[in-house]
Amino acid sequence: MNLKEYYLYYLSLHKNKKCRLLHFLGQIITLVFTIFILINWYWYLIPLIPFVIYPFAWSGHYFFEKNKPAAFKSPLKAKLSDWMMFRDILMGKIKIW
Repeated sequence: MNLKEYYLYYLSLHKNKKCRLLHFLGQIITLVFTIFILINWYWYLIPLIPFVIYPFAWSGHYFFEKNKPAAFKSPLKAKLSDWMMFRDILMGKIKIW
């Protein structure tokens, strides 16, 4: 499955607006965390960056979608799809409220 096909599958796991909102908030906090690390030179925290979103995303899946996160099956494609969905939300292609 190529990334475009995977992204369509990924979106099928994110139909609930509250789940998508939690993913979006998690990505914003990931960006803020990354900027904080870079500004303050806390280089030892860099390995944590990819994991900041998970409490938000997994809460959305557990409480609203009632499914398993895509990260369990294909972590790299799921991470890329997280950012693709974030982009699509910013561009207004996907609604979160």
